[in-house]
Amino acid sequence: MIDVTCAIIRNEDNEVLVVQRGEKSDHPFKWEFPGGKTHEGESFEDCIIREISEELSMDIVICTKLNQVEYDYGYKKIRLVPFTCDTLDELPVLSEHLAFRWVTPGSLKEVDLCEADIHVARQYINISASEAEDREPFTPPQLQAAIDERELKEMVNSMMSMQEAEWVANSALENPAIFTKLFEYSFGDDSKLAFRASWTLTKVGDRYPEIFDPYLQQLVDLIPKVVHEGVARCFLRILSLSSMEKIDEKHHGLIADYCFGALSSGESAIAIKVYSMEILYNLSLFYPQLANELAVSIRILMEEGSAAIVSKGNTILKKITKIPLDR
Repeated sequence: MIDVTCAIIRNEDNEVLVVQRGEKSDHPFKWEFPGGKTHEGESFEDCIIREISEELSMDIVICTKLNQVEYDYGYKKIRLVPFTCDTLDELPVLSEHLAFRWVTPGSLKEVDLCEADIHVARQYINISASEAEDREPFTPPQLQAAIDERELKEMVNSMMSMQEAEWVANSALENPAIFTKLFEYSFGDDSKLAFRASWTLTKVGDRYPEIFDPYLQQLVDLIPKVVHEGVARCFLRILSLSSMEKIDEKHHGLIADYCFGALSSGESAIAIKVYSMEILYNLSLFYPQLANELAVSIRILMEEGSAAIVSKGNTILKKITKIPLDR
Protein backbone atom coordinates (compact mmCIF):
# COMPACT_ATOMS: atom_id res chain seq x y z
CA MET A 1 0.00 0.00 0.00
CA ILE A 2 1.52 3.31 -1.14
CA ASP A 3 0.68 6.41 0.90
CA VAL A 4 -0.14 9.39 -1.33
CA THR A 5 -1.41 12.82 -0.35
CA CYS A 6 -3.51 15.16 -2.46
CA ALA A 7 -4.74 18.71 -2.07
CA ILE A 8 -8.14 20.13 -2.89
CA ILE A 9 -6.87 23.67 -3.38
CA ARG A 10 -9.52 26.38 -3.32
CA ASN A 11 -9.22 29.92 -4.61
CA GLU A 12 -11.08 33.01 -3.47
CA ASP A 13 -14.01 32.15 -5.76
CA ASN A 14 -14.31 28.75 -4.05
CA GLU A 15 -13.19 26.98 -7.22
CA VAL A 16 -10.99 23.88 -6.99
CA LEU A 17 -7.69 23.24 -8.78
CA VAL A 18 -7.27 20.10 -10.92
CA VAL A 19 -4.18 19.24 -12.98
CA GLN A 20 -3.66 16.98 -16.01
CA ARG A 21 -1.13 14.15 -15.94
CA GLY A 22 1.47 13.72 -18.68
CA GLU A 23 1.51 11.27 -21.57
CA LYS A 24 4.13 8.99 -19.97
CA SER A 25 2.55 8.87 -16.50
CA ASP A 26 0.66 5.95 -14.96
CA HIS A 27 -2.63 7.61 -15.95
CA PRO A 28 -1.90 9.49 -19.19
CA PHE A 29 -3.95 12.65 -19.78
CA LYS A 30 -6.17 11.96 -16.76
CA TRP A 31 -6.92 14.79 -14.33
CA GLU A 32 -6.21 14.68 -10.61
CA PHE A 33 -5.88 16.67 -7.42
CA PRO A 34 -2.19 17.60 -7.10
CA GLY A 35 -0.02 15.83 -4.53
CA GLY A 36 2.39 12.93 -4.26
CA LYS A 37 3.99 10.12 -2.28
CA THR A 38 5.18 10.59 1.27
CA HIS A 39 8.87 10.33 2.12
CA GLU A 40 10.05 8.04 4.88
CA GLY A 41 9.34 9.61 8.27
CA GLU A 42 7.38 12.47 6.71
CA SER A 43 3.95 13.43 8.04
CA PHE A 44 1.03 13.68 5.63
CA GLU A 45 0.78 17.41 6.32
CA ASP A 46 4.47 18.05 5.59
CA CYS A 47 4.21 15.90 2.47
CA ILE A 48 1.36 17.82 0.87
CA ILE A 49 2.94 21.21 1.57
CA ARG A 50 6.23 20.01 0.05
CA GLU A 51 4.59 18.39 -2.97
CA ILE A 52 2.51 21.44 -3.86
CA SER A 53 5.56 23.69 -3.51
CA GLU A 54 7.66 21.39 -5.72
CA GLU A 55 5.03 20.61 -8.34
CA LEU A 56 3.21 23.93 -8.60
CA SER A 57 5.36 26.56 -6.81
CA MET A 58 2.30 27.42 -4.73
CA ASP A 59 2.01 28.17 -1.03
CA ILE A 60 -0.96 26.53 0.66
CA VAL A 61 -2.61 26.55 4.06
CA ILE A 62 -4.16 23.26 5.19
CA CYS A 63 -7.73 23.77 6.39
CA THR A 64 -9.14 20.26 6.90
CA LYS A 65 -8.26 16.63 6.36
CA LEU A 66 -10.81 14.42 4.57
CA ASN A 67 -11.33 10.67 4.87
CA GLN A 68 -8.63 8.50 3.34
CA VAL A 69 -9.40 6.59 0.15
CA GLU A 70 -7.87 3.16 -0.52
CA TYR A 71 -7.89 2.07 -4.16
CA ASP A 72 -6.50 -0.96 -5.98
CA TYR A 73 -5.38 -0.16 -9.54
CA GLY A 74 -4.38 -3.78 -10.10
CA TYR A 75 -0.69 -3.05 -10.51
CA LYS A 76 -0.55 -0.88 -7.37
CA LYS A 77 -2.58 -0.12 -4.26
CA ILE A 78 -2.67 3.40 -2.89
CA ARG A 79 -3.94 5.06 0.26
CA LEU A 80 -4.91 8.57 -0.83
CA VAL A 81 -4.94 11.14 1.97
CA PRO A 82 -6.82 14.30 0.88
CA PHE A 83 -6.66 17.77 2.40
CA THR A 84 -8.72 20.86 1.67
CA CYS A 85 -6.39 23.83 1.36
CA ASP A 86 -6.45 27.54 0.61
CA THR A 87 -3.70 29.22 -1.35
CA LEU A 88 -1.79 32.46 -1.53
CA ASP A 89 -1.23 32.19 -5.26
CA GLU A 90 -3.52 32.78 -8.22
CA LEU A 91 -1.73 30.60 -10.74
CA PRO A 92 0.32 27.41 -10.44
CA VAL A 93 3.66 27.03 -12.23
CA LEU A 94 3.46 23.55 -13.75
CA SER A 95 6.53 21.32 -13.42
CA GLU A 96 5.09 17.82 -13.89
CA HIS A 97 1.63 18.32 -15.39
CA LEU A 98 0.35 19.32 -18.82
CA ALA A 99 -2.42 21.70 -17.82
CA PHE A 100 -4.52 23.01 -14.97
CA ARG A 101 -8.11 24.14 -14.51
CA TRP A 102 -10.12 25.86 -11.80
CA VAL A 103 -13.56 24.23 -11.54
CA THR A 104 -16.56 24.62 -9.27
CA PRO A 105 -17.23 21.75 -6.85
CA GLY A 106 -20.31 20.78 -8.83
CA SER A 107 -18.31 20.59 -12.07
CA LEU A 108 -15.88 18.01 -10.65
CA LYS A 109 -18.31 15.30 -11.79
CA GLU A 110 -17.62 16.30 -15.41
CA VAL A 111 -13.81 16.10 -15.09
CA ASP A 112 -12.04 12.93 -16.32
CA LEU A 113 -10.37 12.21 -12.99
CA CYS A 114 -8.19 9.26 -11.98
CA GLU A 115 -10.26 6.56 -10.27
CA ALA A 116 -9.05 7.22 -6.71
CA ASP A 117 -9.54 10.96 -7.19
CA ILE A 118 -13.16 10.35 -8.22
CA HIS A 119 -13.86 9.06 -4.70
CA VAL A 120 -12.18 12.13 -3.19
CA ALA A 121 -14.19 14.40 -5.49
CA ARG A 122 -17.49 12.76 -4.46
CA GLN A 123 -16.58 13.20 -0.83
CA TYR A 124 -15.70 16.87 -1.34
CA ILE A 125 -18.85 17.57 -3.39
CA ASN A 126 -21.02 16.17 -0.60
CA ILE A 127 -19.18 18.11 2.08
CA SER A 128 -19.26 21.31 0.02
CA ALA A 129 -23.01 20.99 -0.59
CA SER A 130 -23.67 20.28 3.08
CA GLU A 131 -21.56 23.25 4.19
CA ALA A 132 -23.37 25.52 1.75
CA GLU A 133 -26.70 24.57 3.32
CA ASP A 134 -25.50 24.85 6.91
CA ARG A 135 -23.12 27.76 6.57
CA GLU A 136 -24.02 30.80 8.61
CA PRO A 137 -22.79 34.21 7.51
CA PHE A 138 -19.29 34.81 8.81
CA THR A 139 -19.53 37.12 11.80
CA PRO A 140 -16.17 38.61 12.66
CA PRO A 141 -15.38 38.54 16.39
CA GLN A 142 -15.00 41.88 18.08
CA LEU A 143 -11.41 42.85 18.75
CA GLN A 144 -10.88 45.85 20.96
CA ALA A 145 -8.26 48.50 20.25
CA ALA A 146 -6.32 46.99 23.15
CA ILE A 147 -6.25 43.45 21.80
CA ASP A 148 -6.54 40.27 23.78
CA GLU A 149 -3.39 38.47 22.67
CA ARG A 150 -4.69 35.02 23.59
CA GLU A 151 -7.82 35.64 21.54
CA LEU A 152 -5.77 36.84 18.57
CA LYS A 153 -3.49 33.77 18.68
CA GLU A 154 -6.50 31.45 18.82
CA MET A 155 -8.10 33.28 15.92
CA VAL A 156 -4.98 33.05 13.73
CA ASN A 157 -4.41 29.38 14.60
CA SER A 158 -8.01 28.41 13.88
CA MET A 159 -8.51 30.23 10.58
CA MET A 160 -10.25 27.80 8.22
CA SER A 161 -11.03 29.93 5.19
CA MET A 162 -9.79 32.72 2.97
CA GLN A 163 -12.68 34.84 4.24
CA GLU A 164 -11.41 34.68 7.81
CA ALA A 165 -7.85 35.40 6.72
CA GLU A 166 -9.08 38.44 4.77
CA TRP A 167 -10.91 39.71 7.84
CA VAL A 168 -7.84 39.37 10.07
CA ALA A 169 -5.75 41.07 7.38
CA ASN A 170 -8.22 43.96 7.21
CA SER A 171 -8.19 44.18 11.01
CA ALA A 172 -4.39 44.45 10.87
CA LEU A 173 -4.75 47.37 8.46
CA GLU A 174 -7.12 49.15 10.81
CA ASN A 175 -5.37 48.29 14.07
CA PRO A 176 -1.57 48.72 14.17
CA ALA A 177 -1.42 46.57 17.32
CA ILE A 178 -2.74 43.55 15.38
CA PHE A 179 -0.29 44.18 12.54
CA THR A 180 2.60 44.36 15.00
CA LYS A 181 1.53 41.14 16.73
CA LEU A 182 1.21 39.24 13.43
CA PHE A 183 4.70 40.42 12.54
CA GLU A 184 5.96 39.25 15.95
CA TYR A 185 4.24 35.84 15.68
CA SER A 186 5.81 35.29 12.26
CA PHE A 187 9.24 35.05 13.85
CA GLY A 188 8.21 33.02 16.90
CA ASP A 189 8.93 29.39 17.78
CA ASP A 190 5.37 28.14 17.17
CA SER A 191 5.67 26.96 13.53
CA LYS A 192 1.93 26.75 12.87
CA LEU A 193 1.25 30.20 14.32
CA ALA A 194 4.30 31.65 12.55
CA PHE A 195 3.21 30.47 9.12
CA ARG A 196 -0.44 31.43 9.51
CA ALA A 197 0.55 34.88 10.80
CA SER A 198 2.96 35.46 7.91
CA TRP A 199 0.37 34.08 5.47
CA THR A 200 -2.14 36.61 6.79
CA LEU A 201 0.40 39.40 6.39
CA THR A 202 0.85 38.48 2.73
CA LYS A 203 -2.85 39.19 2.28
CA VAL A 204 -2.14 42.65 3.68
CA GLY A 205 0.91 43.02 1.43
CA ASP A 206 -0.96 41.92 -1.71
CA ARG A 207 -3.50 44.66 -1.20
CA TYR A 208 -1.38 47.42 0.34
CA PRO A 209 2.33 46.66 -0.15
CA GLU A 210 3.27 50.14 1.04
CA ILE A 211 2.23 49.26 4.59
CA PHE A 212 5.45 47.24 4.83
CA ASP A 213 7.69 50.16 3.83
CA PRO A 214 8.82 50.89 7.42
CA TYR A 215 9.57 47.18 7.95
CA LEU A 216 11.40 46.26 4.74
CA GLN A 217 14.92 46.65 6.11
CA GLN A 218 13.96 44.76 9.24
CA LEU A 219 12.61 41.96 7.02
CA VAL A 220 15.88 41.80 5.12
CA ASP A 221 17.76 41.49 8.41
CA LEU A 222 15.47 38.77 9.74
CA ILE A 223 14.85 36.53 6.71
CA PRO A 224 18.24 34.74 6.92
CA LYS A 225 17.41 33.86 10.53
CA VAL A 226 13.95 32.42 9.76
CA VAL A 227 13.70 28.76 10.76
CA HIS A 228 10.40 27.97 9.08
CA GLU A 229 10.57 27.76 5.29
CA GLY A 230 6.92 28.72 4.91
CA VAL A 231 7.54 32.01 6.71
CA ALA A 232 10.57 32.74 4.51
CA ARG A 233 8.42 32.13 1.42
CA CYS A 234 5.77 34.54 2.66
CA PHE A 235 8.20 37.36 3.39
CA LEU A 236 10.17 36.85 0.19
CA ARG A 237 6.84 37.19 -1.61
CA ILE A 238 6.23 40.50 0.20
CA LEU A 239 9.73 41.73 -0.71
CA SER A 240 9.24 40.66 -4.34
CA LEU A 241 6.17 42.93 -4.53
CA SER A 242 7.80 45.84 -2.69
CA SER A 243 9.69 48.80 -4.11
CA MET A 244 13.45 48.43 -3.80
CA GLU A 245 13.64 52.23 -3.59
CA LYS A 246 12.44 51.96 0.00
CA ILE A 247 15.50 49.88 1.02
CA ASP A 248 18.96 51.37 1.55
CA GLU A 249 22.08 50.21 -0.30
CA LYS A 250 23.39 48.14 2.60
CA HIS A 251 20.20 46.12 2.69
CA HIS A 252 20.18 45.85 -1.10
CA GLY A 253 23.47 44.01 -0.73
CA LEU A 254 22.19 41.78 2.08
CA ILE A 255 19.07 40.66 0.25
CA ALA A 256 21.04 40.17 -2.98
CA ASP A 257 23.48 37.88 -1.14
CA TYR A 258 20.59 35.93 0.37
CA CYS A 259 18.79 35.50 -2.95
CA PHE A 260 21.90 34.51 -4.91
CA GLY A 261 22.63 32.01 -2.13
CA ALA A 262 19.09 30.61 -2.44
CA LEU A 263 19.51 30.18 -6.21
CA SER A 264 22.77 28.28 -5.80
CA SER A 265 21.61 26.14 -2.87
CA GLY A 266 20.47 22.61 -3.57
CA GLU A 267 18.23 22.74 -0.48
CA SER A 268 16.16 25.82 -1.27
CA ALA A 269 12.52 25.17 -2.17
CA ILE A 270 11.29 26.09 -5.65
CA ALA A 271 9.12 28.93 -4.30
CA ILE A 272 12.15 30.39 -2.51
CA LYS A 273 14.11 30.34 -5.78
CA VAL A 274 11.22 31.83 -7.76
CA TYR A 275 10.79 34.78 -5.37
CA SER A 276 14.57 35.23 -5.23
CA MET A 277 14.71 35.55 -9.02
CA GLU A 278 12.03 38.25 -8.92
CA ILE A 279 13.77 40.20 -6.13
CA LEU A 280 17.14 40.04 -7.92
CA TYR A 281 15.52 41.24 -11.14
CA ASN A 282 14.03 44.20 -9.24
CA LEU A 283 17.50 44.98 -7.86
CA SER A 284 18.96 44.72 -11.36
CA LEU A 285 16.81 47.67 -12.38
CA PHE A 286 18.95 49.76 -10.00
CA TYR A 287 22.23 47.88 -10.47
CA PRO A 288 22.45 46.73 -14.11
CA GLN A 289 25.77 45.03 -13.33
CA LEU A 290 23.74 42.42 -11.39
CA ALA A 291 21.81 41.45 -14.51
CA ASN A 292 24.59 39.38 -16.04
CA GLU A 293 25.26 37.51 -12.78
CA LEU A 294 21.54 36.85 -12.39
CA ALA A 295 21.25 35.60 -15.98
CA VAL A 296 24.18 33.20 -15.47
CA SER A 297 22.70 31.91 -12.19
CA ILE A 298 19.31 31.36 -13.81
CA ARG A 299 20.77 29.48 -16.78
CA ILE A 300 22.76 27.19 -14.48
CA LEU A 301 19.64 26.60 -12.38
CA MET A 302 17.50 25.89 -15.44
CA GLU A 303 19.87 23.11 -16.52
CA GLU A 304 19.21 21.22 -13.31
CA GLY A 305 15.83 22.58 -12.22
CA SER A 306 12.20 21.62 -12.67
CA ALA A 307 9.83 22.91 -15.33
CA ALA A 308 8.63 25.51 -12.82
CA ILE A 309 12.16 26.94 -12.56
CA VAL A 310 12.55 26.83 -16.34
CA SER A 311 9.27 28.69 -16.85
CA LYS A 312 10.04 31.41 -14.31
CA GLY A 313 13.67 31.59 -15.46
CA ASN A 314 12.67 32.21 -19.07
CA THR A 315 10.32 34.98 -17.96
CA ILE A 316 13.04 36.73 -15.96
CA LEU A 317 15.64 36.29 -18.73
CA LYS A 318 13.32 38.00 -21.21
CA LYS A 319 12.83 40.92 -18.81
CA ILE A 320 16.58 41.20 -18.19
CA THR A 321 17.21 41.91 -21.88
CA LYS A 322 15.09 45.06 -21.57
CA ILE A 323 17.05 46.59 -18.66
CA PRO A 324 18.57 49.90 -19.82
CA LEU A 325 22.35 49.68 -19.43
CA ASP A 326 22.83 53.38 -18.75
CA ARG A 327 21.04 53.36 -15.38
